[in-house]
Amino acid sequence: MRRAFSAATIVAALALAVAACGGGDGGTAAPTQSTAADPLKISGEITWWDTVRPDSEGPTFQALIKDFQAKYPNIKVKYVNVPSDQAQNQFQTAAQAGTGAPDVIRSEVAWTSQFASLGYLQPLDGSRAVENEADFLPGPLSSTKYNGKTYAVPQVTDTLALIYNKRLLKEAGHEKAPTTVEELKQTALDVKAKTGAGGLALNVDSYFLLPFMYGEGGDLLDVQNKKITVNSPANVKAMATVVDLVTSGAAPKPAIQDSYANAMTALKDGKTAMIYNGPWALSEIYQGKEFQDKANLGIAPVPAGSVKAGAPTGGWNLAIYAGSKNLDASYEFVRFMSTAESQAKVAKEISLLPTRPSAYDRPEVQANEAVSVFKPIMETATARPWIPEGGQLFQPLLEGYQSLVGGQTTPEDMLKKVDGQYHGIFKDWS
Repeated sequence: MRRAFSAATIVAALALAVAACGGGDGGTAAPTQSTAADPLKISGEITWWDTVRPDSEGPTFQALIKDFQAKYPNIKVKYVNVPSDQAQNQFQTAAQAGTGAPDVIRSEVAWTSQFASLGYLQPLDGSRAVENEADFLPGPLSSTKYNGKTYAVPQVTDTLALIYNKRLLKEAGHEKAPTTVEELKQTALDVKAKTGAGGLALNVDSYFLLPFMYGEGGDLLDVQNKKITVNSPANVKAMATVVDLVTSGAAPKPAIQDSYANAMTALKDGKTAMIYNGPWALSEIYQGKEFQDKANLGIAPVPAGSVKAGAPTGGWNLAIYAGSKNLDASYEFVRFMSTAESQAKVAKEISLLPTRPSAYDRPEVQANEAVSVFKPIMETATARPWIPEGGQLFQPLLEGYQSLVGGQTTPEDMLKKVDGQYHGIFKDWS
C-alpha cells in the first residue's frame, strides 16, 4: 500500500461544505439487507477501485478476483487500479456528481468516515458484507464506523517500522537496529562514515512524520476535548529532531517531490541503510538487488523518542458506493475479499497485515516472518482520530514538513502555521 496523504485536499474541503448534497450522514441510502435467497445465484457487474501498487501487489488481488468469479460465475468484476494519491478526490468528485463512481472502493481508513458523513457510502449493517464482525481487530473495525453505523469492512491494517539493510549496519559496526532516535542518528552517521552509503532516507510525507511526534508524546488533535494540539512543545521537539537528522548528515537532505520513490530506490539499491516504511512496501523492496537474499532485510520497531516508540495506525477498508446499482453483488464481493482465507492469502504473498485475528492463526500467515514482526508493532500503534475531517489533516502537515526540511521555516513557525490551518478546518475547536 502506498500512503495517500500528500494529495491535495481542496476537493475534500469543498465536499464537506456541500455535505447536504451527498445526503448528510448517509441515512438516506437504500436498505442494506440482501434479498438474495441464494447468494451463488446473484448476477451483475461491479466495478472495484483498487489502490495497491499494480506491479508488486496488484497480481495478488487480481488472483483473488478470479477466485471470487469462479465461486460466483454470474458476477463480473471490473478491476480498476487508481493511484492511492488520486483515489480520494476522484471518488468524491464522481460520488458528488452521481456518475462514474465505482460500486466498491478500497478506502483509506482516514477517508471512510468522511465519505460516510457526505452520504457517499452504503450502510452495511445487516448485510452479507459484514461477516463475523467479532473476528475483526478492534482498531481497524473502529475506522469503519460513523454515527453508530457501519460503512465499510476492514481489509488490511498497517503501521510503520524501521526497515534496514543488515549488511550496511554490520559494516558500520552495528549488529542490531537502533531502538532510540539518539541511536538512530549515531547509527546513520556510522553508516555514512564507514560505508559511504546514506544513513536514513526520510520520506517527506505526513504519515511518516507521525512517529517523531508520537515519540515525544505529541499528537495532532485531542478529539474528546475538541482541542487542536499540533502546536505543542512536544511537537516542536519532534520537528527539531527531524531538522537535526538532516543538518547533522545522518539523513541526506531529502527531495521534496517524489521522496517516497527516492527513499525506496535508495534502500533497494544499497545507497541508504534505513527507512521508515510499512508492510505494504515489502513486496517492492524484495525486488531490489540488495534484497534478493531476503535475510538481508531487517525490520524493527520505529526508534523511540523521549516518551515512547510511536508508530501510527493505518490501513484500508472496503466500502460500497451508496449509489451502486448492484448492491447484492457488491456485498458478496466485500464479504469474500475480507474473509480470513482471503486475508491469509494476501498476508502470505505480499505481507499485508490481516484485520482478522483468526487469519493470524493460519500456518501460511505464521510462516511469514515479516508479518510476525509487524504484528506486535501494530498492536501497540497509536490510534488516529476516525472523524470526517481526518483526511484533511495531512496536507497542511505535509506542506509544513516540506518547508521544514527545505530550510524555509523553523519548527516553531511550521507548527504555528499548521495550527492556524487546522483552526480553519475545526472552527469551533480551541
